[in-house]
Amino acid sequence: MNHLADSQSPYLLQHASNPVDWWPWTPEAFEEARRRDVPVLLSVGYSACHWCHVMAHESFEDPATAALLNEHFVSVKVDREERPDVDAVYMEAVQAATGQGGWPMTVFLTPDAEPFYFGTYFPPEPRHGMPSFGQILEGVRSAWTDRRGEVGEVAGRIVADLAGRSLTDSLPADRRPPRPEELHGALMGLTREFDAVNGGFGGAPKFPPSMVLEFLLRHHARTGSEGALEMVQATCAAMARGGIYDQLGGGFARYAVDATWTVPHFEKMLYDNALLCRTYAHLWRSTGSEVARRIAVETADFMVRELRTDQGGFASALDADSDDGSGTGRHVEGAYYVWTPEQLRAVLGEEDAECAADRFGVTEEGTFEEGASVLQLPDAEGPADADRVASVKRRLLAAREERPRPGRDDKVVASWNGLAIAALAETGAYFDRPDLIQAATDAADLLVRVHMDGQARLHRTSRDGAPGANSGALEDYADVAEGFLTLASVTGEGVWVEFAGFFLDTVLLQFTTEDGALYDTAADAEALIRRPQDPTDNATPSGWTAAAGALLSYAALTGSDLHRNAAERALGIVTALGGRAPRFIGWGLAVAEAALDGPREVAVVGPQGDPATVALHRAALLGTAPGAAVALGEPGVDEVPLLQDRPLVDGEPAAYVCRRFTCERPTTDPQELAERLGG
Repeated sequence: MNHLADSQSPYLLQHASNPVDWWPWTPEAFEEARRRDVPVLLSVGYSACHWCHVMAHESFEDPATAALLNEHFVSVKVDREERPDVDAVYMEAVQAATGQGGWPMTVFLTPDAEPFYFGTYFPPEPRHGMPSFGQILEGVRSAWTDRRGEVGEVAGRIVADLAGRSLTDSLPADRRPPRPEELHGALMGLTREFDAVNGGFGGAPKFPPSMVLEFLLRHHARTGSEGALEMVQATCAAMARGGIYDQLGGGFARYAVDATWTVPHFEKMLYDNALLCRTYAHLWRSTGSEVARRIAVETADFMVRELRTDQGGFASALDADSDDGSGTGRHVEGAYYVWTPEQLRAVLGEEDAECAADRFGVTEEGTFEEGASVLQLPDAEGPADADRVASVKRRLLAAREERPRPGRDDKVVASWNGLAIAALAETGAYFDRPDLIQAATDAADLLVRVHMDGQARLHRTSRDGAPGANSGALEDYADVAEGFLTLASVTGEGVWVEFAGFFLDTVLLQFTTEDGALYDTAADAEALIRRPQDPTDNATPSGWTAAAGALLSYAALTGSDLHRNAAERALGIVTALGGRAPRFIGWGLAVAEAALDGPREVAVVGPQGDPATVALHRAALLGTAPGAAVALGEPGVDEVPLLQDRPLVDGEPAAYVCRRFTCERPTTDPQELAERLGG
């Protein structure tokens, strides 16, 4: 066993029995490199990463490679999901040096943590123009031994370049949010990049554009743009029919390797499913689409069934790979999910197998490897024998359950659980699923009980009910606040607004500069070679724009000018980037739509459980006004400032619609409220 044996991360524990003498990211590891006067190999990955597993099997489990590493390097293994700050800093260097990035990320450092050579996956022998990992190790060892001065110069230039980068100059002088014409310009930019044939944006590989879709839905709600809505509908329909969606068990894979959504990279991440669950629920709210309703509910059920932990939180991911069932122990990507016609016949019999093959696009040639097919709905969902299709799906799902399952990374990440809380709370409210609201509440309870310390600071991760050692990043505070504010709107429990306020105060104190910029790590966090700062979306909303959204919602519920002003200053980066790179700042554009619309502040006052109160509350939640903040409370109970001095109207439950606490006359009519909010 190496130095990873006591780690909490499932990814690090996967490497604890490697012959490589791995260290976690600790000061002691770099002290060891100084003592031995050797460079550091930094290897960054995550549990569900297919190529991380491949490189581990090929190189890190190989005794000869391990011997070379152990003699000439100190090897440090990092779970990017535990330490997004370490990942971000060195990924920025990798991308600047090579023009691309990915995982596993392989970086060679001086004992002062300064990078001087970069890469991602390296094969065990030269192939496709790539040197072997052994050649890389020998080259770095030789350079460190024979050309130390040159290595130091390279490392110094890289660190100086990274340190000199600042986003302050990108912010507009008046730190203002985007104007209507600038949001329209972002829409035009997205229209030019839209794939009108297959849905989505760009080519292969194709990722679910969750944050962009939220912007387009909000833009449609504010302006009536049919083009914005059509892009959402086409993309969501294509993903729902494609292999990227699990047609049997629900839930989305990480991305499609092609432009047609046919063949996924099979890992399933909590954050993708939380974001997409919410997007499909919002599409249903806008259009009443039955397909959108089905996908939202199935995705929510997948998260609860497959990712919920015993403590009530949600696990990070399911692996892409699993045992192929051959008895050899061989792990194969997609083995759990794909089907051949022969396998269909073995489970369903000849007649139903033919039905399933037609329904799900299973062919003799296959759409994946070795003649297997990824299940999809190649034709739009049309007339079919619903009972027969349901029976086929049940039997196939039951048979699949007998296959060796993909591994699960069961650590709980605060930010991703915040996204799941928001999605499950809204989906439960929209579709009368109190069990989903309860699942959201249980996850929120875990975050307060385990992740929050006595100073309202967040631990980024936990596992088995024990907090991890790493402090929360900006995205953790922002996404948890977003989840809690959404949960408060759904349940009427004002305590969640209070907790969100604690986290957002930390955002203002620890992550925000005087000029309105935000950093991804707290001011008192561990110092790296650069303090990471990235306002653009990746697989999740950036911490910067997620914070802007939560600050804006909190201000709407509380009337806090401090939080409103911070949100507007933060949105200055959207003004700078929205027209140039709208695909990569979609959540910022969505928040800007809310700011432009108000956002609306909706106070629903009435006895809890009263049918009239319930009807008004539902109308408020189903309103499509961008980013509307909803508060629900009993008469005379004003946990949330938005509810203060809101009396019943002639003894009846009432709803007040305001903007910046300037209110229209109250209404007792759910239909009128729906019309005011675009529902």
